[in-house]
Amino acid sequence: MIHSKALEDLEFSTVLHQVSEICQTELGKKYALRIKPFQDKETLLFALQQTNEYLSSFQNNNVIPAHSCEKVSHEIKLLQIENTTLEIAGIRRLYILSQTVNTHILFFRKFKELYPILHQTSESIEYTTKIVEAVEKIIDKFGEIKNEASPVLANIRKEISQLKGKINESFNRALAEYNASDYLDDIRETVVENRRVLAVKAMYRRKIQGTVLGNSKTGSIVYVEPRQTEMYSRELTNLLYDEKEEIQRILKQLTTFLSEFVSLFRDYQSYITAIDIIYGKAKYALSMNALLPEITDERILDLKEAYHPLLYLNNLKKGSVTYPQNIQLSDESRIIVISGPNAGGKSITLKTIGLLQLMLQSAMLIPVHHRSKMCLFERILTDIGDNQSIENHLSTYSYRLKNMNYFLRKCNANTLFLIDEFGTGSDPELGGALAEVFLEEFYHRKAFGVITTHYANLKILANELPNATNANMLFNDKTLEPIYKLIVGEAGSSFTFEVAQKNGIPFGLINRAKKKIEKGKVRFDATIAKLQKERSKMEKTTENLKDEEIKAREEAKRLEELNEKIKSKLVNYQELYDQNQKMIYLGNKVDEIAERYFYDGKKRALVSDILRIIESENAKRKQLSKLEKAKQKQQKKEIESEVQKEMEVIRIQKKTEKKEKIKQEKVAKEKMQRALKVNDRVRIKDSRSVGSIDKIEKDKAVVNYGMFTTLVALSELELVEKKS
Repeated sequence: MIHSKALEDLEFSTVLHQVSEICQTELGKKYALRIKPFQDKETLLFALQQTNEYLSSFQNNNVIPAHSCEKVSHEIKLLQIENTTLEIAGIRRLYILSQTVNTHILFFRKFKELYPILHQTSESIEYTTKIVEAVEKIIDKFGEIKNEASPVLANIRKEISQLKGKINESFNRALAEYNASDYLDDIRETVVENRRVLAVKAMYRRKIQGTVLGNSKTGSIVYVEPRQTEMYSRELTNLLYDEKEEIQRILKQLTTFLSEFVSLFRDYQSYITAIDIIYGKAKYALSMNALLPEITDERILDLKEAYHPLLYLNNLKKGSVTYPQNIQLSDESRIIVISGPNAGGKSITLKTIGLLQLMLQSAMLIPVHHRSKMCLFERILTDIGDNQSIENHLSTYSYRLKNMNYFLRKCNANTLFLIDEFGTGSDPELGGALAEVFLEEFYHRKAFGVITTHYANLKILANELPNATNANMLFNDKTLEPIYKLIVGEAGSSFTFEVAQKNGIPFGLINRAKKKIEKGKVRFDATIAKLQKERSKMEKTTENLKDEEIKAREEAKRLEELNEKIKSKLVNYQELYDQNQKMIYLGNKVDEIAERYFYDGKKRALVSDILRIIESENAKRKQLSKLEKAKQKQQKKEIESEVQKEMEVIRIQKKTEKKEKIKQEKVAKEKMQRALKVNDRVRIKDSRSVGSIDKIEKDKAVVNYGMFTTLVALSELELVEKKS
């Protein structure tokens, strides 16, 4: 199980809020905020395929039908109460839900080869048209009860319609009569309590036969229902009551029928909520070009061109650039120690790894290159950000120690740990030593992890451990600006004094600060900084050389193609020329024979000459065919012979080189072991830092640099000064 602190440290809740905003249903939005990493691998892989299939629907013509439905939790509760009656609005919600789910089931049946996992999901729900048909018999598309809902209702509404006609007819007669007598106000009529009434001038009130239903605010107008329509109005009131009662009876009957499908409505609502969350995840993936990487059973975490989702989307809105990272963890390189200056992107790289892993294990697609590979972890442990605990009255360091204790209890081979600013919060020397012990313990437990640090001893430890490695965030040594690119294989300098100088700290103060620390430390940090600068230059040079190489290859290819075209044209011209010469020769021959026949008229001689020419040409064709075959056979033999000779030469060369290399390494090793002794002053090749040998064990030496010691292979050392 993944601890809630990891979810908090990696801002997983922010991702869930963004997914929730995309969801279209109330329950989808609610449950999207409760997404947690899956514990069962099979369930996770199934959920990932669901999201991936839905994402593919945005990129093909077979668009998945809409799924937006209102929640029916209240209606489901009412259906379980005996003798309850649902309102029309509630019934329509159940109807729309049933219709939507049926549409999905039929759609995924039709396209089950395109969406096999989503088809499997929908097929687990019962398909029935009974609910839709029952509701459609009673309620129309405008949410009104149909006349055909029952014979009784049809008769009542027929009578109401006839009665309304009589009311209008009688009212219109009274209106015409009293208007002619000038008893009515200019507005003539209005509606009071859903009844048509005459707008009578107050002075003529007693001239009108009928019931007063009200008057105007000024009292100048009295509203009277004519006596002719009163009888019909009372009858209409009774019919309207009967209609209401019949509608209530019909709705109650329909509610009783729907109550048989309570469990199915629950399934429908669960399905729509699940589909909505899948839709939210897929739409979120689409917004950042996310995809499903290869999930492997091997212990490999290989992220290529990985983006931090929140940073990517935020920069996308601003129009800013987001830099992708390439990170790889495997059994050969289980732990990466990232160092370098602050604000260089160390923490965001750490969070990118953690957040992408959390998202993947929560069945969400991630913004990486399609060649990325990822394994799954049982636990993700994090220690990121300001961990001062006000509630528990703990200092930052105390809190971090408490957190490390939790790490020690939970850390194993199926754990990914991420620690920012490892070892800080206490005395650098003592805290660094304790951090080194923790790191060694995590290493021996074969856990995967990434840490960021400024401590030199942790950088050295990462260099010494076979299955750990240093890394740094690339930094522009001239502008002292971060490049946000992770370089694996070497530690990074903190650029402490350089950054201080860039920020306007007086040069004199910086020099005084340099004098207050040990020279070895300054030289060590300066060496790392120099290596980083050299690396940066090499990167630029390599890129330039690659560009030049690509250009040279393209130019060579272009020239080769041009040469081939010219050769081809020359061959074609030569063949055309030979063919023309041949045709001229044959033409001349035929012309001679024709001229001879013109003068002597001998047909036999004519046929004989023509046959001789044809036989001669055919004989030439046969000879050319034989020569061509023999030539091809000879060329094939020559090529095979050349290949065999080349392979034999390469084999002998490799064998010789291997023997020579083993011999040289053996000689160098023996020479070094004889030459170096305890207390000799030495340095690592290509390094300026000088230390003395404390101890020699087999082919390794313990080198003391004053501030720290390190174990180095003798072959990597070169002598600076012999023991006197």
